[in-house]
Amino acid sequence: MSQPISPQKKTRRQLTPARRLAYLLLAPVAFGIVRLWWATLGRTEVVGAEHLTGALKSGAVLPAYWHGQQLLPIRYLLGLAGSGLRLGFLISPSVDGEVPAMLVRRCGGHVIRGSSNTTGARAMRDFYEAMTLHGVSPAITPDGPTGPRQQCKPGALLLSQLSGRPILPIAFASRRVWRLKTWDRFVLPRPFTRSVLTVGEPIQVPRRLGEEGLEGWQARLATALGDLYELARQRLDGVKT
Repeated sequence: MSQPISPQKKTRRQLTPARRLAYLLLAPVAFGIVRLWWATLGRTEVVGAEHLTGALKSGAVLPAYWHGQQLLPIRYLLGLAGSGLRLGFLISPSVDGEVPAMLVRRCGGHVIRGSSNTTGARAMRDFYEAMTLHGVSPAITPDGPTGPRQQCKPGALLLSQLSGRPILPIAFASRRVWRLKTWDRFVLPRPFTRSVLTVGEPIQVPRRLGEEGLEGWQARLATALGDLYELARQRLDGVKT
């Protein structure tokens, strides 16, 4: 079982023995639901896996996908643990983050405690240390955690600059899905539907980059994610690419 990369911060709510027991009971139930859902998913074709495999030879990477498209990329990336990928997730340092942290560990992921809302600089530091000291590849949602939907924020690009490691854009499309009425229009593939997951070429952000240059790279990442989704959709429709 992996340990948190950074320590939990103090919050007003305390992790009492009763609350810890409740969380310990809840985490296996949540894990079972996730495993059951993954088991119902149909065949997933992966396109571009060689991009991730090649990038991992030099160390940690930055897998990136839209907030509303997390389900299949997470399942795919966690399945690569045996090939050297140590997938990390940013989890709130508050007591409310305890169950997600337990769930991540049970799924084979690595926990990075921090908040991109209230402790952005600290989270960036923890991401950097996780990559450079522990070889963890932190999963990034460029439009998370609160949107706007599919508008790329600079976090992933700044982290690529700092760490010298590439961003790996990932997208997917499924034949039949449910779209939740959330800000990110979260996508849930329906049971036994066919899906295509696409991995793009590594994006390495230059270390020296001004504000205008950074905005250009934000647009480049957003375009890459959009193109990968279109590629996945075309593969589902049988269009040769």
